[in-house]
Amino acid sequence: MEIDQLRSSLIISCQAPSDSPLHDPSIMASIAQACVNQGAKALRIDSPSHIQGVKKLMPNIPVIGLLKQIGLGCDVYITPCIADAIAVSEAGAEIIAIDATARNRPNNEKITDIITYIHEKLGKLVMADIDTMENAIAASEVGADIIGTTLYGYTEETKDCIPPSFDFVTELLTKINKPIICEGGIQTPQEAKQALDLGCFAVVVGTAITGVDLLAHKFLQEII
Repeated sequence: MEIDQLRSSLIISCQAPSDSPLHDPSIMASIAQACVNQGAKALRIDSPSHIQGVKKLMPNIPVIGLLKQIGLGCDVYITPCIADAIAVSEAGAEIIAIDATARNRPNNEKITDIITYIHEKLGKLVMADIDTMENAIAASEVGADIIGTTLYGYTEETKDCIPPSFDFVTELLTKINKPIICEGGIQTPQEAKQALDLGCFAVVVGTAITGVDLLAHKFLQEII
């Protein structure tokens, strides 16, 4: 696929907790289709089975795919290994999202090797989920096609930061010559528009649109 088709677009992340009744390939595909029906140009989907469900229903809609792996003895959980990238690719994702922080990965795999494998063996694009400027620059230098702010505020190094940080986004835009996707913490349509107006290539919104479990919990916590 051509990256340019995602320019200035809304990408919707359709995911659900593993213990949610929504965590089902057919249900997630229906949620994704509802988003596309309203104009979403691409989707961010977790796990091969859910990617397959979405692609079966909407084969022409670009998918940023990932595989969350918990309990591997490290903090990295977004497509941490080459084997995970292979599974995501075989499921049909056009773009593979990977953790691009400096944290250790299982089997001591290196981000450079993962990106090279995805490009040369799988023929897919790479979205690098970063947390800091240093890691964004490093991911860009080793060949990531897209830089996403996904992990800003969600790592030990950035735990005191609250996404979305438009100051951080602005700095990324001035220092990195790769498409920047703003993802993480966007709560309103106005914030999504602000990210695009700043110059972000695209914006990913998840919980604010599709996070039924978390949104219901948030409301109940306030009224009970």
